[in-house]
Amino acid sequence: MNNNSVSTTIVGVLGNHPQIVLNNQGMTLTFELKCPWHVLGRDPQQAAPEGLKVPEDWVVVSRCQACFRKIGNDYYVYDGNGQIPSSNRLFINNTLVTPKEGYRLQDHDEIKIGQNPRNWVTLTYFDPNASKNPTIPKQRSLSLKNRSVMLGRGAEANLELDAPTVSRCHAIIDRNDKGKYVLTDKSTNGVFVNRQKVTNSIVLEPGAIVQIGPYTFVLQGDELVLFDQGDNIRLDAIDILRFVKNKNKQQITLLNNISLAIEPGQFVALVGGSGAGKSTLLKALLGIEPSNSGTVYLNGDNLRSNFNIYRTLIGYVPQHDIVHTNLRVREVLYYAAKLRLPPDIDVNKIVEETLEKVELSERQDTLVKNLSGGQLKRVSIGVELLADPKLFFLDEPTSGLDPGLDKKMMQLLRRLADDGRTVILVTHATTNITLCDRLVFLGRGGNLCYFGPPNDATRFFQINSGDFADIYIKLETPTSVEQEATRFGQSPYYKEYISDRLIEVKAEQPTAPQKVKRSLFQQLSILTQRYIKLIQRDQVYLGLSLLTAPVGIGLILLAIQGKTPWSGLADIDNASLARKVLFVFTCASLWVGFASSLQEIVKESAVYLRERLVNLGLFAYLGSKVLTLGGLAAIQSLLISLVIILGFQSPANSIAISCASPESCINIPWSLGVFITTFLTIMASISLGLMVSASVKNSTQANSALPLLLLPQIIFAGVLFEMDKIKDKLEVGEIISWLMLSRWSVGGYGILADVNSIIPETAKTAKNAKQLISESAMFSPSWNNLQLNWGILLLHIIIALGVTLWLQKRKDVFK
Repeated sequence: MNNNSVSTTIVGVLGNHPQIVLNNQGMTLTFELKCPWHVLGRDPQQAAPEGLKVPEDWVVVSRCQACFRKIGNDYYVYDGNGQIPSSNRLFINNTLVTPKEGYRLQDHDEIKIGQNPRNWVTLTYFDPNASKNPTIPKQRSLSLKNRSVMLGRGAEANLELDAPTVSRCHAIIDRNDKGKYVLTDKSTNGVFVNRQKVTNSIVLEPGAIVQIGPYTFVLQGDELVLFDQGDNIRLDAIDILRFVKNKNKQQITLLNNISLAIEPGQFVALVGGSGAGKSTLLKALLGIEPSNSGTVYLNGDNLRSNFNIYRTLIGYVPQHDIVHTNLRVREVLYYAAKLRLPPDIDVNKIVEETLEKVELSERQDTLVKNLSGGQLKRVSIGVELLADPKLFFLDEPTSGLDPGLDKKMMQLLRRLADDGRTVILVTHATTNITLCDRLVFLGRGGNLCYFGPPNDATRFFQINSGDFADIYIKLETPTSVEQEATRFGQSPYYKEYISDRLIEVKAEQPTAPQKVKRSLFQQLSILTQRYIKLIQRDQVYLGLSLLTAPVGIGLILLAIQGKTPWSGLADIDNASLARKVLFVFTCASLWVGFASSLQEIVKESAVYLRERLVNLGLFAYLGSKVLTLGGLAAIQSLLISLVIILGFQSPANSIAISCASPESCINIPWSLGVFITTFLTIMASISLGLMVSASVKNSTQANSALPLLLLPQIIFAGVLFEMDKIKDKLEVGEIISWLMLSRWSVGGYGILADVNSIIPETAKTAKNAKQLISESAMFSPSWNNLQLNWGILLLHIIIALGVTLWLQKRKDVFK
């Protein structure tokens, strides 16, 4: 960092007494603390005679903002007058300073009055008796005068921002011809100005709030002042009400007007019986579960409406694992880091550090599917730790673990909280619950029955045994839940841990989170590499995908016993056999396409939803599926074509693409035509399979859909039942046939094989129905007809992929 460009609050020579320096948007006041008791505020009567009075126009400061009490050699600060809190409250590292408990001041402590970056006032404490090695104040400002300024993670930046989600060169601020400062976004994860995402560049008006990764700045005159480093996150949930209606249109309450104050660095457990609303509350606090009323605030901002700003600060481990089990531990972290972090970061270094944090360094080369349950959960936690989030949510991370692993997991989460993270988890296990700072006990119907220190819970519920399990028993009936919730709302615990600590935030009009700028090609490359590796790891699946269709078609040779269906000889047996053989080609191609794709989206739905919540692009995600499965389809088509070319004689006639004269016709080779038809058939079935995979809820439903997909393709292909002969009674069947992939696939093969030419004239007019085989328009041997069949297959691909994209978009948390 260029230290010459960073300014700090400067205090004159200190005497023997501590000083406090107030900074109101660049205007400063210095007060000396000499007495045992001081009052700070705008009220001259309360501030006298100690003289800690601020000007009347400093409206952010209350008339009685804070009081200072000397205890021993230390000064303690209390909000308000020590009994009634001030209007804008006091915050140190986003932790509320209360009138009752107060806070012991240390040299260079910085306290904020209010949480609005545009008008907050800072109070810095200086102690002359402290260590002679001064601590650099956390508030920093960067001069923008007469130069171009770079903000980023790199050492060459004028202000170095040390966070993995910040690009090396994240943003540049220049001055335009009109003297205005202009910010240009150069980053991967974006810049937000006044809560709006910057597109390319934006003019910064005075008081503009600039957010880069976890950092928040405010433009004050010619300086960019650091307001918050994002390393201390508090959550305030105010009157969260969530209800749904059942099939009988009766209202079911999931969360019943819950309020919570969760402060930075706290480890909070959400517990309660089944149906108490623990996971619903977790998602509401996370901002991804809408509430019918009430709001969740993150450091004073509406979290749901500003989720996109804070998404890089939030880690979320859902109940279902968010990792691919066929990757090695290191590979899981590597690909997740490549997707989430800027491309100029040292991914390997980040991965190494994360492996150490979750204690998996020795297991980094192990396949995830070979890990124990506890290790698997730690991999999921590691994925979230890559971006160094300061707010961590976990939904039942200890579920299914034995008591020893449960304890190790809780100790790991305790360490994460001790490192400055705010950690919130849902759990059923209460053996190690005392490792938490706060316990939320919910009763059925989403009623808050307790919030406070875990050690006080049994005392509050009057459980003499000291066993948390007895609390569950006490809250078994709706009546007891209602009684305990009412009693808690009137208890000193509610006042001390909720009402006295909740911050009051002015109502704001919620807005939908903005979309994040993503690098399509970068994500497409990473996702494709990961998908290819996943397929390579499952060698049984890969082998069956490549060999099933060629082997199946090869078996036809045994069944037809050396016959050549399209040898050019008009024969009624050959004509019938040719259609059957081509029909098998189609069925084999459809089978491998469906088998390759039906599981590919639904099986990783938990991974997709989590990555989508971070920054995953829809086109990149679906594109990686299409590219990888398309490459696999090309290999499958090549193998199928080789079996057909080597096992069956080429037809006597070829399809002419163009003919300037009979002697100069350009014909499409049989082998090329077979490959293209096979490839389009497989790709069309893959696209349809992906569409079904995106529409079902689990892998079992996807497997059950396979017969439903194949049977109509078989029935309406136009081979078992000749659809173009149906006139009056079954017109619907012919229309359905036009919608089938098999109809156009068989048509393509039939055109190339010139099936109509194999039918003898006698069979076309035979009076015996068993010997009657008519020519079919679907097999008309022309280039235009072949183009039509291929075009319809291509249209199927486009439509199916478009519907798949729409289905995936509908799953978004923020519409």
